[in-house]
Amino acid sequence: MVVVGAGECGTRAAFELREAGWPGPITLVGAENVLPYERPPLSKSVLTGSEGACRPTPLCDARALQDAGIEFIAGVEVTGIDRDRHQAVLADGRRITYQRLLLATGARARRLPPAGADVGGVRYLRSHADALVLRDRLRPGARIGVIGAGFIGLELAAAAAARGCAVTVIEAAPRPLSRAVPAAIATTVADRHRQAGVDLRCGAAVERLTRRNGTLSLELGGGEVLECDTVVAGVGAVPETESAEKAGLAVDNGIRVDARLTTSDPDIFAAGDCCSFPHPLYGGRRIRLEAWRNAQDQGRAAARNMLGDDQPFAAVPWFWSDQFDLTLQIAGLPDTAAQEVVRHRPDGVTVRFGIGTDGRLLSAAAVGTGNAVARDIRLAELLIARRATPDPAALSDPATALKALLRQAPS
Repeated sequence: MVVVGAGECGTRAAFELREAGWPGPITLVGAENVLPYERPPLSKSVLTGSEGACRPTPLCDARALQDAGIEFIAGVEVTGIDRDRHQAVLADGRRITYQRLLLATGARARRLPPAGADVGGVRYLRSHADALVLRDRLRPGARIGVIGAGFIGLELAAAAAARGCAVTVIEAAPRPLSRAVPAAIATTVADRHRQAGVDLRCGAAVERLTRRNGTLSLELGGGEVLECDTVVAGVGAVPETESAEKAGLAVDNGIRVDARLTTSDPDIFAAGDCCSFPHPLYGGRRIRLEAWRNAQDQGRAAARNMLGDDQPFAAVPWFWSDQFDLTLQIAGLPDTAAQEVVRHRPDGVTVRFGIGTDGRLLSAAAVGTGNAVARDIRLAELLIARRATPDPAALSDPATALKALLRQAPS
């Protein structure tokens, strides 16, 4: 078995193959010349924590890989797939024969369009090395421009503000997190950023980016020019599909897989940020998720299906983000809902549920401090997984325990 990609998804898959009983060789190939590590801290503690927090948070150590009998090849990319010979072709010319192959190649940071793509000094965050470069630039008083107010952009802005930087965020959409959360939650997050001194500008577009004497200038649509010491682009991610495309595999907003995470080649699977898949809880809608939990879940599921489990992937999407003292959690897909039901808790937390046209619970989202929202979002996740159709009045009533609604749901 060969796994391409040593991030969260690929590493979990490699270990799951062994834990699920595969007795043969397992090879894990990673493009970075380091042991597998966690990505979420890159936009959080690596930027804001102590010197000790700068080190990668390992997913496993060399001993764990050795004990599991996993051959780890680091610092080399897979540049081709020879489907006829069942071989993965490495950049250094080596070929690794596979019985089954998993592509867990992740995604790369989307680059700025031509108006700013070639200007030196624009930073992107995808790897630990990227995070270290950014950390060195987040010094008190530094003028930091962040392009994009999605999760990564806002987490970067929060980290920069916490380090004493003067932060401006430019977002083309009318609100931050426009595709990810209900509008009211986006407003709460935006207000918190502004309270912390972040200059958050929505409905604004960068028309031109220039560099002169070490200073980057962002020219906005109205003609205003912002001078920055560092510009960070958080404008989304692009799935890594090049090797799949070269091999003739189907691609559709990522490597196209079926419900069992199988590509158009029955011996090649794909999972994590790099693949799009039909989700059974959302009418088979084809989606691609860039999420830590999904990478874990799909990695394990793909490994089991590589061994013949033949189980459709149906885990409820789950996302989280830490910004300042706030934690945002989302279960399901808010943009699929036809109706919003709001629960105002006595502690001031508001949970926003999304209901479909058939009455099913499709999503839940909330923001609060610490672990204030974790329990409700977890219970909502279970309700979504059970295809529950809770009474909206009960769902909105904080006196009605979500656990009671779960007991009434189909098992």
